[in-house]
Amino acid sequence: MALFATIVVTSPLFLLLIVPFIGSGIGWLLRRKTDGRRIHLINLMEEEHRKYLHQHQGSDSTTPDKLDANGELQATQDWQGVVGFFHPFCNAGGGGERVLWAAIRATQDRWPRAKCFVYTGDHDVPKDAIIARVKNRFNIQLHAPTVQFLYLSKRNWVLASRWPVFTLLGQSLGSIVLAWDAFSLMVPDIFIDTMGYAFALSLSKFLFRSVPTGAYVHYPTISTDMLESLDPTSSLGSQGVNAGKGTGARGAVKKIYWRLFAALYSWVGSSIDVVMTNSTWTQAHVKSLWGPYRLEKDREHPIAVVYPPVAVSEFEHEVEVSAASEKQREPVLIYIAQFRPEKNHPLIIQSFADFVKTKTPAAEKAQLVLIGSVRDDSDSKRVYRLRLMVNELGIKDHVQFHINASWSEILEWSRKASVGVNGMWNEHFGIGVVEYQAAGLISVVHDSGGPKLDIVTKVDGEPTGFHASNAAEFAAGYEAALSLPDPLAMRLRARKSAKRFSEEVFEAQWLSQMGRLVALGKRK
Repeated sequence: MALFATIVVTSPLFLLLIVPFIGSGIGWLLRRKTDGRRIHLINLMEEEHRKYLHQHQGSDSTTPDKLDANGELQATQDWQGVVGFFHPFCNAGGGGERVLWAAIRATQDRWPRAKCFVYTGDHDVPKDAIIARVKNRFNIQLHAPTVQFLYLSKRNWVLASRWPVFTLLGQSLGSIVLAWDAFSLMVPDIFIDTMGYAFALSLSKFLFRSVPTGAYVHYPTISTDMLESLDPTSSLGSQGVNAGKGTGARGAVKKIYWRLFAALYSWVGSSIDVVMTNSTWTQAHVKSLWGPYRLEKDREHPIAVVYPPVAVSEFEHEVEVSAASEKQREPVLIYIAQFRPEKNHPLIIQSFADFVKTKTPAAEKAQLVLIGSVRDDSDSKRVYRLRLMVNELGIKDHVQFHINASWSEILEWSRKASVGVNGMWNEHFGIGVVEYQAAGLISVVHDSGGPKLDIVTKVDGEPTGFHASNAAEFAAGYEAALSLPDPLAMRLRARKSAKRFSEEVFEAQWLSQMGRLVALGKRK
């Protein structure tokens, strides 16, 4: 009898039946534990919202919500639930954060009584400081009363430095620990990850089956291109930071590890209700990995491309593109990118050196300006090596470095330059490339990823820039861009192209997907 019981308990069918009940039971306990904090915070936010409306009655308000004749919040049939945004590095100030804040602003505008909670590890930064930075950095005005921050204590679990080996798996498991930390603070009605932690969403489904989950994927944790790049004999064997590393015993282990992780990542993605990707390239890779496991979900909620919001209107306002401004343009190429390995600055420097050595009229006075932020000592050392490379190639007088440039400096270079460059292989989208276009720069970009498939495409049947894969092709692209007989025509096409990625377009697409999550929440 004992042997029979053991066989039953350890059988896959038994596990399949009992595990969901275990998860739901744990989830029920978490809800009971955190309900008091949830009710308290919602009441505080409702009161703050009411006071804000009372103070701004009769004036332009950042929310369409209103007070009734008695000075109380108007009754509404609109959705009033709690949205949890999982973004442990919300104060980082990058493109991913712009997506987060634009999404919250759009959600606040559409559902004024909804409560937006951000799970963040920035516990040393108070709410008012974060909201102020959002306004200063992105020009996004949030409605403070209906946004709140829940501070995580285990963010170090998702840092790459914590996992020197098996980093992909370690960070993914770490995100589960961090998600548990989040749910121990409060359980939301809708749970959305905007950083790429798919495993956190899988924990949500395990614990709270009725809570709709959404993912905004900037970049798949692993992709088929990454797997192929390990093989030095493949077409991608010379691309990316892991190019050709699949040889030898260590390379064989890495291949097996990556394939097993890809299978696990694919299974995890099947649990997510609504999936958004930031580009066609990301969508294709997410579909190839998650698609076979989520056929039923995709029939109702197919994986959608929602382009990230770019400050297109700001560039249009600050940078003139006209016959008059054309006279101010110089033969300057700018590359705006953090000094990280994947941005491939050596490729751009080598290709520019090859271009200068041609001594054509276009190359004679050309300048390359590298603009980017430095995060830590490793980035500083990388810049030092790039400066050495510039010296060794004999182009020191043609290259400038601008470290941690201000926004005003970036705008000034955007007015002065003629060409915008991007050297990253498989850039998942390329917000910087859209900014080039919005500023009227002619783009010379890597022939891959978002810049190839989504951004530097034809407008009215004519090109908006040039693509390249190696140093020789980039050098040829610089020559072509600086030798155009009518560069203004291409600049105007580029600016027209950039309008597809405006904040207004993002908000409309976001609300369409968010509406699906709200509908799922009401249904369940």
